[in-house]
Amino acid sequence: MDNENTMKSNKTAIILGATGLTGGILLEKLVADDRYSSIKVFTRRHVDLKHDKIEEILVDLFELNSLAKLFTGDEVFCCVGSTQKKTPDEEVYRMVDFGIPATAAKLSKKNNIETFQVISSMGASENSRFFYNRTKGEMEGAVLDQAIRHTYILRPSLIGGNRDESRPFEFAWKKIMKLGDHLLVGKLKKYRSIHPETIADAMIYLANNPYRSGRIESDEIKQIAGRDKN
Repeated sequence: MDNENTMKSNKTAIILGATGLTGGILLEKLVADDRYSSIKVFTRRHVDLKHDKIEEILVDLFELNSLAKLFTGDEVFCCVGSTQKKTPDEEVYRMVDFGIPATAAKLSKKNNIETFQVISSMGASENSRFFYNRTKGEMEGAVLDQAIRHTYILRPSLIGGNRDESRPFEFAWKKIMKLGDHLLVGKLKKYRSIHPETIADAMIYLANNPYRSGRIESDEIKQIAGRDKN
């Protein structure tokens, strides 16, 4: 598959979710990447990193359509997401995990942005009986319906790293997974925990190299990230 981005420099990237764990790491990496001259950050609050490349566009992401004319660039990196604990109201949760990525994909299609990446979740399925997985699966379907030329849906397993907010259960589970990851081999490798930096590295590789569009599972994300290190 051809990817015109391999021939371009001075690109403009759009990030949604730059104040989150993975999005923040991705922002740092794009700032340091000479292929990018501008990074538009659509956010409801300021990011900690300050740099001449960064253009902050303050907006309630539920109202993203109101800034459609500013939603222009070469690539979109959608890193938004919540948890059921953080957003217990299912309607609000769906607005975050389904509504924001789906709207961003529609704006990308409308504004002729040909590369769209979104972080989903392992186990996402439109047919799941679990609300979280079903919402993610429906989001994936809505994104794919836009038929953006280069669409990458990343489906990581449990994401490691340190978050700002307290998540005691998740913290304990990460400790267990860290000890048990080496036991997951063969087809079970995709269930190993993954570091947010690995996800960010994979997203940058996908934006700048030929790769098949579609859903990408956690173990494949790690393989892609490793290519960017070679």
